[in-house]
Amino acid sequence: MRTRGAMGSDVWVGPWRPHRPRGPIAALYGGPGPKYKLPTNTGYFLHDPSRPRGPAFTFGVRLPTRETSCGPGPSHLVPARMTVRGPDGTPAYSIYGRPRHAAPCLTPGPGRYFPERAENAAYPSAPRHTIASRNWGTHAEHQTPGPATYSVPSLLGPRVIGKVSAPTYSFGGRSAVGSFLEDLSKTPGPSAYHVVNPGIYKSRAPQFTMLARTSLPQDNTLSPGPAAYNVDQHRKPRGWSFGTRHSDYLARILTDMDD
Repeated sequence: MRTRGAMGSDVWVGPWRPHRPRGPIAALYGGPGPKYKLPTNTGYFLHDPSRPRGPAFTFGVRLPTRETSCGPGPSHLVPARMTVRGPDGTPAYSIYGRPRHAAPCLTPGPGRYFPERAENAAYPSAPRHTIASRNWGTHAEHQTPGPATYSVPSLLGPRVIGKVSAPTYSFGGRSAVGSFLEDLSKTPGPSAYHVVNPGIYKSRAPQFTMLARTSLPQDNTLSPGPAAYNVDQHRKPRGWSFGTRHSDYLARILTDMDD
């Protein structure tokens, strides 16, 4: 195709002509852009699971060296009397108060004993008899229980010792739990429902009440009565006066104060 220019010369523009595209062109459609982000292939976290992941190394901080002490510091005070083998053993003196003496042992002396008072305990003596009442406390009676003290166990009931007991029955109350009378669904009974007013589902008759008679509506505003008006006093009508007419063309008087 040839086109004629401004100077009248023909220019060759090629064989391309505007035509309808045969298929869809991706550049003509707007996509979501960077909304969908593929997982990264670098790093350790959030790595693409479909790609192999190499070893990861980190630049960590250098750990501080462990401080070892060769000996105690100035705060460690060794006593002056302490040697490598323990205390030196020299006598030590202190200025303290004198302690009290311990209480002496009060041991009785020879003059505290009276052997002449021993008599029957230390020397042989003849038997002595006295006429006194019999001492019943010396020979105490033996409290042997009698036959009525022992009770024979009962042969009635299930707790019979050494005997075969017959089956026993008791008349107990019927339990509501687990019986056929237990209401598992908690169904309400007839007394749980109240009586419905017939005026709800039938034609309701007129109802009257015996109340006090209500008063008619009244006006409570303070309105003036006939005596509040004074007919002798009336408003003075508007009057007119004969004044001086000034001309619109009258000049203004100028004084020295206006300067």
